[in-house]
Amino acid sequence: MTATSITGGGPLAHAEDRTAALNQISWGAVFAGVVVALTVQLLLNLLGVGIGAAVVDPGASGNPSAGAFSIAGGVWYLVAGLVGAFAGGYVSSRVSGRPVKTVGGFHGLTTWAATTLVILYLLTTSVGSLIGGAFGGLSSVVGGAGGIASTAIQAASPTIATLNPLQEIERQVRSAGEGQDPEALRSGAAAAVQALLTGDPQKADEARTRAAEALARAQNISPEQARTQVGEYEARYRQTVEQAKRAAQEASVTATKVVSRGALLGFLALALAAVAAWFGGAAGTARAVRRI
Repeated sequence: MTATSITGGGPLAHAEDRTAALNQISWGAVFAGVVVALTVQLLLNLLGVGIGAAVVDPGASGNPSAGAFSIAGGVWYLVAGLVGAFAGGYVSSRVSGRPVKTVGGFHGLTTWAATTLVILYLLTTSVGSLIGGAFGGLSSVVGGAGGIASTAIQAASPTIATLNPLQEIERQVRSAGEGQDPEALRSGAAAAVQALLTGDPQKADEARTRAAEALARAQNISPEQARTQVGEYEARYRQTVEQAKRAAQEASVTATKVVSRGALLGFLALALAAVAAWFGGAAGTARAVRRI
């Protein structure tokens, strides 16, 4: 008995090949979906910018607040991303011609992933300057948290950026008794007070005595009055430093909350877009044609 070979395989082999082909990703369809998703997001973001600009009237006082604009812009960007992801997934699945909804859903999910990577690339390279602010929503989600945190730090701690306690105290020391003593005496008094405020705490008593003596000579006042002024300078310096520390701590907490909130909102937006792309791919699945 001899073995018989069938050229081209039997019906079962053809069916397996056809099933394998239907389960493969069509990268051409994915590319088409990415183009559609990017275009839809671009158009919707431009529409949002146009509507937002039309709402604002520079000459009127009843414009929406900055917070309301921020919330409306975030919601609009989220909706634009969902619509773009759904449209891209739908086109990708439809162009692929796959009749299986799961395969269509994977086409949509792959299109969403590719679109996200393309947008991130555009926003993190010089090519991003060519697309302007159309994808500014995603830029704020990805990189704007740091900028918002920096703004929060500056707003919460103005004393850090605008007040130097040593400089203010030195100015007062130099200006006191001006015209009565040479500049060298005032400079020496300012240096002695600064050494007291920033020097070793264990040698504070010695530094305090030297500062009081220098201040008394510079301003031509009694040692008791000089010691009183030195004490006032010390108290003012400690108070300013404590205020700066508290402001820095508050700013740090605010920045942490802003960064955390921005990251969570960015994750939520991308996750919802992925779901929309999956359903778009499932909805765009081509129906299998039955042959009679």
